[in-house]
Amino acid sequence: MTEQLEPMPSDWQRALAVVAHPDDLEYGCAAAVAAWTDEGREVGYLIATRGEAGIDTIAPADCGPVREREQRASAAVVGVSTVEFLGHRDGTIEYGTGLRRDIAAAIRRHRPELVITLNHRDTWGGVAWNTPDHRAVGRATLDAAGDAGNRWIFPELTEQGFEPWDDVRWVAVAGSAHATHAVDATAGLERSVRSLLKHRSYIEALTDEDPETYCRTFLTGTAQAEAERFGGRPAVTFELFAR
Repeated sequence: MTEQLEPMPSDWQRALAVVAHPDDLEYGCAAAVAAWTDEGREVGYLIATRGEAGIDTIAPADCGPVREREQRASAAVVGVSTVEFLGHRDGTIEYGTGLRRDIAAAIRRHRPELVITLNHRDTWGGVAWNTPDHRAVGRATLDAAGDAGNRWIFPELTEQGFEPWDDVRWVAVAGSAHATHAVDATAGLERSVRSLLKHRSYIEALTDEDPETYCRTFLTGTAQAEAERFGGRPAVTFELFAR
């Protein structure tokens, strides 16, 4: 029997999504973000890099500003106005205390009840290998959700005015092969397609397919593939960790 997905919790007001690159959220969970902002919830984006190593035909110094602009435009489509970039080097992010500190500081600033990140495991399930950046940022986000509430782990943050925040109640991992919960993608699916399309420079370098066809096929197919586990409704799935 196929294990059914539970609805995501709804008793929260603020979320912070933490990922490695521009476009990570658009490939993973923008339809859910659109549904949440429609309900009046606040969602902020924290991107560890500027995605400057993501397009082979554009040098990093030129690529970074392009991808940053595209990410801001993409976020706006699904109702997100707060987009911050940590400035870690694309492709060589290292898990460690520096990354945890940066994310913990952002959690203290934004004070979310829900933190969202991307798959932190070695693979996407099966043999499809995950990237080092995704793994590092995903794992650091899980750890930083706890770090943010402990004044003694990074005491310099308190000295800088970032008071501890111990009210992160859940960390939701998108793109996980071990999903437990889901959001109905019906209302937000069209906007998620338009949101991903804002990353046009990246998509045109990635595929020769028509960008709109590519985005629509990928996102619709992914959402519909989970419908059997979520009452027949297209779904954005998450592996949910409670704190």
